[in-house]
Amino acid sequence: MIKINKAILFILLGILLGCSNSGSRDDNTVLARVHNIYLYESDIQGIVPINSSSNDSLMIVKSYINTWIRQQLVIRQAKSNLTDKEKDFTKQLEAYQNSLITYKYESLLVQQNLDTIVEDEEIEKYYEDHKNNFQLKSNIVKVDYVKLSVNSPYKKKIKRLIQKRDTSQILSDSLRYYCESNALDFMIDSDQWILFDNLLKLAPINTYNQEVFLRNNTFVELTDDPFQYYVNFLDFSIKDEHSPLSFEKENIKQLILNRRKGELITKMRNDIFVQALNNNAIEIF
Repeated sequence: MIKINKAILFILLGILLGCSNSGSRDDNTVLARVHNIYLYESDIQGIVPINSSSNDSLMIVKSYINTWIRQQLVIRQAKSNLTDKEKDFTKQLEAYQNSLITYKYESLLVQQNLDTIVEDEEIEKYYEDHKNNFQLKSNIVKVDYVKLSVNSPYKKKIKRLIQKRDTSQILSDSLRYYCESNALDFMIDSDQWILFDNLLKLAPINTYNQEVFLRNNTFVELTDDPFQYYVNFLDFSIKDEHSPLSFEKENIKQLILNRRKGELITKMRNDIFVQALNNNAIEIF
């Protein structure tokens, strides 16, 4: 690594961290030079994160300066070895600028005009029309899941509630109350599908065949000292089956919005084209 004068670094660090006694910034303070290219203090404003230690800040500044020097050397070497034609990126830069301008305009158009309200009926219709496109890549489940201390005095109470709570709203409310008060972790939203693989990260369920396990278990009680787990399986769907609508709802909503964006942009482009035709702004020779 290139050696850098420590005195300069400490002065620079004071400036970067706002510790300088000067009320103004000298934008012409030179930090490094590569041939006739200079790096100024103003070029590196903001590179040091707030609350960084002095040592960390110095390392960041030193690393930046060293990287800049090496980069300038490579650039100089490249320029000296390329022909003028090889260094001419005019067309590429123009195309890139045009793509950025177009993207910015279309983004603002979408932001200002896109209808973001997607009714449930539209989601359901999209699902039915494209049902074959929604196939599960993994097994999914709906569960009630509770994790407790193995010494919890409420284990039996919670176990009884989790096994019966879907028969009564009162039991459901009671289960939530005891979970909020005593559980280390819980999930009792019966409308939420989750990946079975994600459940395996929460509870120490051992299985070599997920499909067989799901078809043969509705409730499991597990102990993994110092924790106790209860998992009540409310529903499941197996990999390669049609994915349930409720699992795909947010995904479908985004697909519908993306389709609307595409239609909005296509209409804008067509309107501009037709307007140009009507104004005789287009000629093909």
